[in-house]
Amino acid sequence: MKELIILRHAKSNREYAVDDIDRPLSVAGIERIKKISQKKEDFFKNADIIVSSPANRALHTAQLMMQELEFPYQKLIIDKKLYTFYVNDVIDYVHFLDNQWTKVILVGHNPAFTELVNHFSEKKITHLRTAGLVKISFSTNDWSTILQGDMELGQNPAKNYY
Repeated sequence: MKELIILRHAKSNREYAVDDIDRPLSVAGIERIKKISQKKEDFFKNADIIVSSPANRALHTAQLMMQELEFPYQKLIIDKKLYTFYVNDVIDYVHFLDNQWTKVILVGHNPAFTELVNHFSEKKITHLRTAGLVKISFSTNDWSTILQGDMELGQNPAKNYY
């Protein structure tokens, strides 16, 4: 069995005149990811690896989550392949995950992450909000063969799901 946790970065601060990859988190984003990490600890528990986009807002989200849950930083991988907004890039990424990992947390960006959830789950979402997360469980032991799994929502379904 494989589990994929899809975590969109927390709310960023657009007030700074910096490149997209360098945009920082907002104060509200920092507070929200701390709360989500504590409230949804069971989503993150026993993760083998956390893979983050190198974008400042995604990496900071991953670090704050790990700090809140006292995860060792040896579990963190920063991969520029996750700095994408295209779902096919992320689908391919998931299919090439190392099979030694049973539970993987991906930290990245929309619209790719919303579309990723919809690709791997029969349940569909309209929008994965900032600091939003979804857990999808697959009945296979091979990342390259996953198709659709069972989704568990990590946020209010009345606002974002259909």
